[in-house]
Order: sequence, then structure tokens, then C-alpha cells
Amino acid sequence: MCSVGNSSCNPEGQELQGLGPRAWDNPAYSGPPSPPATLKICTISGPLPSQPGKKPKGGPFKRAPQASGMDCCRHMCFHICRGIRGLWGTTLTENMAENRELYVKTTLRELLVYVVFLVDICLLTYGMTSSSAYYYTKVMSELFLETPSATGVSFQTISSMKDFWSFAQGPLLDSLYWNKWYNNQSLSESTHSFIYYENLLLGVPRLRQLKVRNDSCAVHEDFREDILGCYDVYSPDKEERLPFGPLNGTAWTYHSEDELGGSSHWGQLTSYSGGGYYMDLPGPREVSANILRGLKDGLWLDRGTRVVFIDFSVYNANINLFCVLRLVVEFPATGGAVPSWQIRTVKLIRYVSSWDFFIVGCEILFCVFIFYYVVEEALELKIHKLRYLSSVWNILDMVVILLSIMAVGFHVFRTLEVNRLMGHLLQRPSDYADFEFLAFWQTQYNNMNAVNLFFAWIKIFKYISFNKTMTQLSSTLARCAKDILGFAVMFFIVFFAYAQLGFLLFGTQVENFSTFVKCIFTQFRIILGDFDYNAIDKANRVLGPAYFVTYVFFVFFVLLNMFLAIINDTYSEVKEELAGHKDELQLSDLLKQGYKKTLLRLRLKKERVSDVQRALRAGEPGLQFQEFTNTLRELGHAEHEITSAFTRFDRDGNRVLDEEEQEKMHQDLEEKRVALSTEIQTLGQSLRGSQKDERGSLWVSGEEFLRYGLKNRVLQIENVLGSIMSQVDAAGLKVKAQERKEPYPSPSGTVSNPSSQHPENAPLSPAPWGFWESAQGRDEEGEVEKRLWGCQKRLTAIITNNRILQ
Repeated sequence: MCSVGNSSCNPEGQELQGLGPRAWDNPAYSGPPSPPATLKICTISGPLPSQPGKKPKGGPFKRAPQASGMDCCRHMCFHICRGIRGLWGTTLTENMAENRELYVKTTLRELLVYVVFLVDICLLTYGMTSSSAYYYTKVMSELFLETPSATGVSFQTISSMKDFWSFAQGPLLDSLYWNKWYNNQSLSESTHSFIYYENLLLGVPRLRQLKVRNDSCAVHEDFREDILGCYDVYSPDKEERLPFGPLNGTAWTYHSEDELGGSSHWGQLTSYSGGGYYMDLPGPREVSANILRGLKDGLWLDRGTRVVFIDFSVYNANINLFCVLRLVVEFPATGGAVPSWQIRTVKLIRYVSSWDFFIVGCEILFCVFIFYYVVEEALELKIHKLRYLSSVWNILDMVVILLSIMAVGFHVFRTLEVNRLMGHLLQRPSDYADFEFLAFWQTQYNNMNAVNLFFAWIKIFKYISFNKTMTQLSSTLARCAKDILGFAVMFFIVFFAYAQLGFLLFGTQVENFSTFVKCIFTQFRIILGDFDYNAIDKANRVLGPAYFVTYVFFVFFVLLNMFLAIINDTYSEVKEELAGHKDELQLSDLLKQGYKKTLLRLRLKKERVSDVQRALRAGEPGLQFQEFTNTLRELGHAEHEITSAFTRFDRDGNRVLDEEEQEKMHQDLEEKRVALSTEIQTLGQSLRGSQKDERGSLWVSGEEFLRYGLKNRVLQIENVLGSIMSQVDAAGLKVKAQERKEPYPSPSGTVSNPSSQHPENAPLSPAPWGFWESAQGRDEEGEVEKRLWGCQKRLTAIITNNRILQ
């Protein structure tokens, strides 16, 4: 023992001082066990008093000094640290290497807390989505992508610059500006456009293009006389930045990405910067039509144009969703046009409906959970140091926490940025509302939350791994990891070899093999049975079938089945090993033990009630306290229980129960007995309904039930063993006294004189088994003495077995 005042006692970690650096080993942590050591306990009492008979150094006996202010502070710190340790106690912060039951209970508590966290993060994630988002995206895509022009050109069918202008001057303007009802009646005068009569067009749309220089590539000398211009594929270093055309507006003057506040875009062919030549289309429709006509007449699009962007945003107040649209038409160096689009439906404005305010509470709870888990992981990292990173589950914990912290930070940033953009838009409604950047990061935020939620669900396996059935998957993968790694090297050598072969053979004719990345995914699709054999056969009539047949044979029939065989064999080995292991304490065992303890407690109460009822039936109309006490004492009841039961119904305090008082006691005991019987029956039904044997029949473990039943019965017997032992000792002394013909001590401690009493009439202590009646003759006395010693040995054995059973 060590006191707080001792310099060697550290309240935060003294309890594990003797356990070495691996003091917190537990069954859930992979690693060798800690070496055995003595556990030191740190007390919070004051200085230890001097031992009696010894003088402290420096003088005679002195009174121990009172605890100083520093000691009080240390006491308080110790209590705080102990409380923190209990609040954040996990299987990695508690020493439970030898206590499987504590390990399972701690894991169960962690699981319950984590389930609450998982429910909270699910509410937050799904609270930011809406079932209307899909339909919103669908109607917008049908309107702007599939609506044809007078010449039959829609955005999806654009294949040249001429088609682009047909779409821009027709379906684009018609879809952006709604000024008539379906009966051709004009809408009320308004400065704003409502698409589909429900969606407010935010600000004005914007057209932007990027161009490349004329000298961005070199023409072969044999064609220089015929080809005067050369425009390479787009790249930022070949971008055209000089003014062109009439030179009288933003459409003809280059603006950098910083000036426009834009962002780069990843298109179908390559990535494009956020700068370029742009033109905003102010309403109404006639004004925008004149602007587009001027751009077309001035050849705004030419050979150097590589991409055109059409950006605008709409807002639907009915469902509180923004729809940010970007229509992209890429003009590759080969000629023609490649249309693509991005339609992002996001929820940028929060806290509008009552559900949103419920989500606010979930967000606050989420922040509390993040703080809780940050402290928990910090404590575990402090205890285990670098060994903490050796567990995959610990790394997964850190990933979930980091993603959650990033989500909280982005949520704050998103709220501030939306308020800034909306404020600017309200002040200047004729400007372009650039929600593209915010919608992009909102989409990435949703993706991050989706990944975080996926990891959060996977993390549940960490808390249910105490069940051997749940560990089969992780054990199988861990056991066959080396074999799978070796197999993966061989597999991907063959796989990538076929990918390169397919790219070189069919890349110029088959879209699925047009790039090396597409070849990789196409080959995975072939494994799953999704392939277009006719396209391969048409691309190369000789090598196409050879490629397909050999790939299917080696990859599908050989390598894939080898992979499955490795996992299957390892799973069989793991399952066999787990079946041979001794069953450790499982969650079902804890529930079963709790049930049995409750059942035995109820049965014991019922037996006590029956004993009291038996004592009442044995009594006379006026039941004396002594008689009541003697009867229950013989049945093994404690003295305080007997007194409490008697005085409860002895209203007048005369230590006698009359008929009325006995009747009240009898009614109360009968009610308790019926209630206990009902509760025992209910528990039995719940057990039979939840547990079945291997053959599917209902069962209750008779062996375990008898074990716990005998334990409680032995506890009752032990209460009277002391009195029985004293009686046996007294009987033995009497036998010896008679043998020596001398006075013998009575059980009360007085000495009896055989000359003054007749031995044959002397009252002996009661022998409960009745295996002797008199002490006449030396042979009978010797036999009695032997039997008494045997009785003592049997009683001693009963006490020992009882302690072992406990």
C-alpha cells in the first residue's frame, strides 16, 4: 500500500506500476501477454499511522498530521482521473487479460455506446438527402438534354459547331425562359424566370469557352503549303490568351481563373482550367437571343475552340434544393463535338423545416461523440504508443474520427459560403451566381459522408468479435493473407498482360478497349459475364477469338478457381480449429447466467416464504416469538431476517402474534408466493423461447441448474453447521468424561459433577442424525467417538466443497 503523500505514488498510473510497459494487455489486443507482476494499489487516505509499539524517527509518539492542501488537490485529481478512466474505459485501457467476463461486459458497453453513435450518424447522413433529389435531376436533364430543336437537334445529339448553335438558339433559350402558360397565356410580369413554373433561375446563365493557339503544334513540311493552321489538343500551356474578334466585350477578351473565381473541370477528353472567354446571358429571352446571334455571326467558335461551358443554377423552394447545371461541349482536335453534362442536386440551405431542427440536435450529439472518441483514442494511443497502430481496427477508428472532424469543418465552411453567395446574389441579381464551386464540394462532402458511414458500419465487427462465429471471417482472411498476396502477384501479371493485349488489338475500334483503364474494367466485366463478343470479333477476326478464349480459360477457369480454393481451404481449417477450442464466455453465457441468478434468487425467496408459512401453521392461536424463532432457525434462516419478519406484523409489540396478526402475515406471504411463482414461470418461458438444442428441441441445462441450486442449498446448510459442530464437540466431551468417570464440561461452559447427577438421566445435546442413543459400555462409547470424528470430517468436507463451489 502507498499513500498519496508518498512521492512514489502517482494517482494517474500507480495502480499499474508493477505491470511493466504492457500493463494494458487484453484479449482483444494482438500481441504477447505481459509478464506477471505484482499489482500495487494506491490509496487516497492520509499518512499511514505508526505501528503500535514502535516510535517514528525523530521523537516519541506523535499524532499524524492532517492532510495538507496539496494532499487534498492530489485526492481530487485522483478522483477525477479515476472518473475519466471509468468513463472512457475500453478493452484497450483496462487490464482484463485474466477476466474474460469483464472483457465481454466492457465490449458490450462499447457496442451499445457505438450503436447510439451509428444511429446518430445515419440520421445526419440521410437527413441531408431527399427522395425528391432524383426526380429533380430527372426533370432538369429531360428538359435541357432531350428537348429537340426545330431541326431535330438536342444537346445529347450535338456533333458539330452548327448543331451547338441550333441548340443554343432554340431549346436552351426555350428551357431557360418561361413566359407563357400551357394555354399560351402570358405569365405575370416578373424580372425572374421560373423554369417549370417552380424553379427560380438564380442570376444569369454564362457561356464560356477555352481555345488553343494556332502555333500549338507543328505541321509536317510536306503539308505546310496546304495546311496553314495547326491547333493541338488542349493543355494549359497551349491555351490562347490573346483577344480576338471585335474586341469589345468579355466574350472576346481572355480572363484568368482567378479573375472569374472559377475552378477546373474534368471533361471527357481532358481537364480544363477555370478561365477563358465568357458571356453572360441577361433576361429576357429576346435579349439573350440577340447576344447569341451576335456571337454566332462574329465566329465566336472557331478551329481553336476546344470546349464550351454553359453554367446556370436553379432553386426550388418547395423541396429546398438547388440544382446546379453545367452543359459541356468539347471540340476535339479530330473535329466534331463531344457533349457531356453535370447536374448536381444539393441541399445548401439548412435549418428551414422542423426536421432540420431535429437534425441540429443530432449534429450537437455528433460533436459530443466525436469529442468522446477523440479522448478515447488519445488515451489508448498514450498507453500503447506505436503498438496502437498495429491493429486494423484502431486505424479504422482514426479514419472514422478524421473523416468526422473534416465533415464538421466543411459544414461550418459551407454554411458561411452559402450565406455569402446568397447575400451577394440578393444585392446584385443580374450577376452570374457561381454555385458550381460550392456544389462540387457539397458533392465531395456527401461522398465523404458515404465512405465514413460505410466504415462506421464495418467497425461494428470490432465490437462483436468476442463471439467465435463472428471471428471466422477475420480469422480466415488473416490466415490466408500471405497465400492471397502471392496469388495476387501471379494473377495481376496475367491480367495486365491481357489488358495491354486487348488495348493494342481493339483500342482503335472498340470503345470498351479505347483506353488502358477501360481495358482493365472491361476484363473484370468479362469475368462477371458482361461482354460484347461481336465487337471483339469484328475488330480482329483472327486474334479476337484467340484473345477471348485464352483469357476466359486462364483467368476465369484457372486463376479465379485457385483464388476460391485458397479461401475455402483456409476457412475449413479455421472452422475446425474454432470447433476444437474450448468455448469461452460468450454473450449468451452472460444472459444465461443473469437469468439463472435471478431464477435462483426468486426460488430462494419462495422457499423462505414457504418456511415462514410452515412456522405459522405450526404455531398456536397466540404464536410466541421464541417459538417462531426456533422453528425458522432450524430451517436455516438468519436471526435478523426472523426478527424483521416477526416485528413487521407484531403491531402491539407484545412479542406474540394473535390470530388476526397471523392471518395478515399469512395473506401477505401467500401473495408473495403467488407473485414469485408467476415470475419464475415467466422466466422459464423466456428461457425456453430463446434457447434450443442442436436437434431443435427446447431445453434447460439440468446440470448447471442443479449446480446453482445445490450452491444455494449448501449456503443454507452452512448457516447451521456452526451450531451442529458445537453440539458434536459437546457430545464428544461427554463421552470422554463418562469414560474417565470424571466431571465433563457442559455446552454452556460449566462443569457437571457426575456424583450429583445420574449419568443415565443427564440431558445430552441433540444429535440431529440420531445415530447414538446412550453411552453404556466402553465398546459403545468408542464406537460413538469414532462416528463423531467421522461426522466432523464430513462436515469439514461439506464446508470445503461449498467454498470451492462458490
